[in-house]
Amino acid sequence: MFSVERKSVLRRALALGAVFTLGLGASGAAVAQSMVVRSVGPSAAQYPAGKKLPANTKIVLKASDKVTVLDKAGTRVLSGPGSFTLDGAVKRDQTQSTQIASLLSTGGPATRSRTGAVRGAPAKVAPATPRSPSLWFIDASQSGKFCVAEPARLMFWRANVAEDAELKLAGTGAAATIAWKKGSGNRLWPMAEVPVTSGTSYTITGTDGVARKIDLVVLPSVPTEVDEIAGTLIENGCENQLGLLVETMAAVAQDSETSGDR
Repeated sequence: MFSVERKSVLRRALALGAVFTLGLGASGAAVAQSMVVRSVGPSAAQYPAGKKLPANTKIVLKASDKVTVLDKAGTRVLSGPGSFTLDGAVKRDQTQSTQIASLLSTGGPATRSRTGAVRGAPAKVAPATPRSPSLWFIDASQSGKFCVAEPARLMFWRANVAEDAELKLAGTGAAATIAWKKGSGNRLWPMAEVPVTSGTSYTITGTDGVARKIDLVVLPSVPTEVDEIAGTLIENGCENQLGLLVETMAAVAQDSETSGDR
């Protein structure tokens, strides 16, 4: 019954995946600008979150500086003291491109099973804490601001699918119960009972009895470039999604902390 929907989602994900391969040469490399997503230390004011850094930018960090930058190649944690050249070279195989396209697709992951594994992808060690397979799914265990790409497709996601569970959702003068069956991770936001309104606060209460407040920000449009998406999340204060984007990009790129130029 979901075949048409899945085909639609797959087309959207593949189209978005193509964005990340535009401009690639025979070597499979491209050059892209970077964006600062996190910054601490004496140079934090010089490199604030959201700052764009053109390709081949050279930055100099002092002792105790730590700057996280994101580009199409993934994330890099730059630790001072040292100087760094951000060449923005993108080297990614088809599986990695599909993973990122799936995360960013506004229709949700294209080729993922319930467990979040990418079919056909090589086996990898699962993260200690499961990550949402889509940037645009609301993690039912979190609170705070959440950027909405497409209200009609808005989903709740849970990490633990071992048993049945219920989530109580309440908005201004409206309420609904969201029920998960064992093995199911995603549930559609009940639009008929609780409309999605930008700037409105909602309360979600899970099986742990904890009431969490979420504030929705409906985006007028969603950028296609990963650094622009990061900038949109920063601008709107959607910190949980920014964290998910940074962590997933780092995992895909298998990045490690970077030291300065020698």
